[in-house]
Amino acid sequence: MGLRELAVRWADALDGVVAPTLTRTQIERLLAELAEVLVDAVRGTTDIAVAHDAAAVLVAVNYRDPVAVSRSIPLICHDMVDEIRPNATAPDYEQIRDRAIAVAAEFAAGFTKALRSAVLGEQETTLVAAMSAAQDAEARGQLSEARFEAVFAGASVGIGTIDVNGTVLDVNAAMAEMLGQPADGMPGRSVAELLGPENIGHAFTELQRMLSGTINRFRLETDHLRPDGTVASIDLSMSAVRDSSGRVRFLIGVAVDVTERKQLADRLWHDANHDSLTGLPNRVLFFDRLAVATPPLGICYLDLDGFKEVNDVWGHTVGDRVLRDVAQRLEASVAPVGGLVARIGGDEFIVLIEKCSGEEQLAAVSDLLLAALAAPMQVAGRPVVVGASIGSVFVEDRPTEVDELMHAVDTAMYRNKAAGGSRARGQRFRLP
Repeated sequence: MGLRELAVRWADALDGVVAPTLTRTQIERLLAELAEVLVDAVRGTTDIAVAHDAAAVLVAVNYRDPVAVSRSIPLICHDMVDEIRPNATAPDYEQIRDRAIAVAAEFAAGFTKALRSAVLGEQETTLVAAMSAAQDAEARGQLSEARFEAVFAGASVGIGTIDVNGTVLDVNAAMAEMLGQPADGMPGRSVAELLGPENIGHAFTELQRMLSGTINRFRLETDHLRPDGTVASIDLSMSAVRDSSGRVRFLIGVAVDVTERKQLADRLWHDANHDSLTGLPNRVLFFDRLAVATPPLGICYLDLDGFKEVNDVWGHTVGDRVLRDVAQRLEASVAPVGGLVARIGGDEFIVLIEKCSGEEQLAAVSDLLLAALAAPMQVAGRPVVVGASIGSVFVEDRPTEVDELMHAVDTAMYRNKAAGGSRARGQRFRLP
């Protein structure tokens, strides 16, 4: 395929997402450079952190719609993998594919961070300009003019002014839209009345501190429940406009609707902490949960038996369907005890049971997991059977050495496999 064709495909995917600051030729040249960097990261010759910088470059040239991420990730996970390993049966194909997923996650995280920085930078610029206009007009004794200069009716961010009693003076259309209120019905009403009891929280507390003169400005992110039941995530900055004697004359606020950005960040966090194939928590999230898990703990480590043969005989497509089916069966098995199931490798799964009552419960969970995999799976009309070797560990206290714990459960699993795999009960012992 080559980097040139990758760049063209990438440019086609991004076409229409936003109006970039570059020409099509410049875009393709830029994307070819970024593609080269990302391919090296997927190949493993450079650190995946370069994907973070690559995403920031896209934001810098005005690709700021979240769709730019959703259209870039498939290119990283599929096209770039094919560029490196066009043969899906190559020995290291899955390793390359897993690294591509990690690169895509880093790219998404970098995009979110760069987008947030860009949006907040624009917000700060608007607030400074509004404050300057208000203060200049206030110095001339023209408060009304100051308010209307501050509103910037055509601004893409929300702007509003409040008097020292907490009554709304003016808002622009963007602010009214964020709050789900008609702009002409807001002036003259108190902030408390407009927000409603559902939204009276930290932002209102900070506003009260400003009105009392305790603080001069604040900035925070808050969720606002609109009258129609929808929720907007708003990044709000507020500052006090003072006269020459230092007395607060009114407050001015600038708000940015970050709902889409927050939803994107939540989605990217999920993608970075979950296995893209099965939807289960991945290794990163599992160890995060293990670090704060409530003891006693029961851990079951599963390695599928016969899965390599499934891939060799039926191919990776069928193998992927088997893994998804396995994930669903394991989750259903431990749902009654609130167990966490994670995929930590190609055909390796791990189960965490918090507040485990003892080794008997852990043995029962192991048996449930084995029973869940016993029935044949129907994949593309074919009956597929896989078993599992399970190693189990029960610990009364949260482990301080996670590596020691994982070594113990891994050893137990391999003892099981040597003893006959899924036909044998997992080894269970207590860590010292």
